Amino acid sequence: MNTNAAMVASISSPGTVWSKASHALRHEMGDDAFGSWLAPASLKTNTDGGVCLVAPTGVARDWIRRYAWRRIGELWAANDPDGRALSLKTRHEFEAETGVSAEETAPKTATDPAPAPDEPATAGRRMSPLQERFTFETFVSGPSNEFAHAVARRVASWTDGHFNPVVFHGPYGFGKTHLLNALAWEAMRTAPQRKVVYLPSERFLSSFIQAVMERRMGAFKDELRTADLLLIDDVQFIGGKQSTQEELFHTLAALMEDGRRVVFSADRPPSALTELDARLRSHLSAGLVCGVEPADRALRLGILERKVQTMGSRQGFVGALRPEVAGFLADRFSDSVRELEGALNVLIARVGDRVSTLSLDEAQNVLRPHLRGGEKRVTVDEIQKVTSEHYGLKQADLISAGRARALARPRQAAMWLAKQLTTRSLPDIGRRFGGRDHTTVLHAVRRIDELRAADPQLARDLETLTRKLRG
Repeated sequence: MNTNAAMVASISSPGTVWSKASHALRHEMGDDAFGSWLAPASLKTNTDGGVCLVAPTGVARDWIRRYAWRRIGELWAANDPDGRALSLKTRHEFEAETGVSAEETAPKTATDPAPAPDEPATAGRRMSPLQERFTFETFVSGPSNEFAHAVARRVASWTDGHFNPVVFHGPYGFGKTHLLNALAWEAMRTAPQRKVVYLPSERFLSSFIQAVMERRMGAFKDELRTADLLLIDDVQFIGGKQSTQEELFHTLAALMEDGRRVVFSADRPPSALTELDARLRSHLSAGLVCGVEPADRALRLGILERKVQTMGSRQGFVGALRPEVAGFLADRFSDSVRELEGALNVLIARVGDRVSTLSLDEAQNVLRPHLRGGEKRVTVDEIQKVTSEHYGLKQADLISAGRARALARPRQAAMWLAKQLTTRSLPDIGRRFGGRDHTTVLHAVRRIDELRAADPQLARDLETLTRKLRG
């Protein structure tokens, strides 16, 4: 190669391009943010000659993608005369895809400013990637979760005087994972120089076992105990595994002694986690315990509204669900926000931008196969029995011709429940309520829809009855 060709190759080498981009990024981001997130990353070449920016951990990769990737792309394109594509992966992802150690594939250049740090090869596996859609901006708060939401925001702001540890508990599918992800994102945004580690319990378990097998417990402990904020999701799954609980207990104690922050989620309050070691349970109970209660109807409607807006912006349509369709979804899928969002996903996948004009009958037809699968089948007879017991009546009272208010309102509530929880037609429901006309059932359904918005007690009664009927 002649001198001119060598100079051109040097100017356009990946390492040189990255050096120029890094210089600009450090100036724009500041030393703290750059040093925490981009300096530990390194430039590598794929087996096919492509160029990849390799982050040491999943959290680092997610932060780079969320806060710096667009600017990195602009600077890379501006400085690379060859127009090469640049990808982003964790070290573990890179090595799994290429079958080559990341240490062996760095571009040969003396100007690369961001070599991979000396750390255990398993370090990147300790941190689970955060989900980009789970942020405080997409979290819908209401009476059932507003305290937990406020506590999560306070922890994420690194405010002094925090409780430690914080434990969020509640049933499956009501936002605990969303809250922990949002907390982690916000904590990293607020203080990029601090180390945030988020782990689902199964990742904690698998990483612990791998560290034991590979005799790297020192690296495992260092990865967790140097965190400024450690978040572990679904801690109840660690129960019954003595050695893992022991390690978690000592990690928790070490972090708390150093004034570092720890956040857990569980499906029950710490006092009810009898499968956990008593010492660990005691430490969890000693902090701030926040319940995340099942979402009430108003909150479920708010979640649907936000979800439609978000999906509409992604898919290029604007609109909202018809009130009767939103109400049907909120009432039918009351046991889990995930199931509620899943039902909406089915509707949008089937009808696309027509979702805002979808009638109640059309929505029920689309969802009917999903309503039957794996769900307890509710009958009109069961509705009548449970409703009459709730109001201190006899089942025969709901079928009778009596029109006293003490009978009429529970009967209307039972008809409303039959419409929401069964696939029976209005005429069929009428026949099962003493041979009443379908217009009587329709009036009852509309009347209950009107009243429950203004009558909190009726709304609570319907919520209670729905949960009883659906087991």
